Amino acid sequence: MNIKRNALLALMGLVMAGTAVTGASAETLHPRREQVNERTVHQMHRIHEARRDGQISAGQAWRLEKADYRVRMQERRMAYRHHGHITRAEQGRLNHEENRIGHRIPG
Repeated sequence: MNIKRNALLALMGLVMAGTAVTGASAETLHPRREQVNERTVHQMHRIHEARRDGQISAGQAWRLEKADYRVRMQERRMAYRHHGHITRAEQGRLNHEENRIGHRIPG
C-alpha cells in the first residue's frame, strides 16, 4: 500500500506541475487536459483538507484519491489516442466523473 501511495503522490506532483512526461522530455498540456487536471489537483487538495479536519477517515480518503487517480489515468489514455489532446466530449465525461467524486467529499 505504501508503494501505491508513493506513486499517487508522484502523480500529484506531475499534475500540479502542469506537465506530462513523455520519454525524457516534458511538454505543456493541451488546454482541455490542463482544465481536467487542475480539477483533479483541486479535489486532491479538498480530500486532504477533509482528512486533516477529521471529516473523513483514512480509508475514505484513500478511496476518493483512488477514484481521482482512475480519472487521471483515463484522461491520459484518452490523450494518448489523440496525440496529446482530448475531445470536448471526453472532457465533459471526465468532468462528469470528477463531479461525482466531488459530491462524495464533505465540506
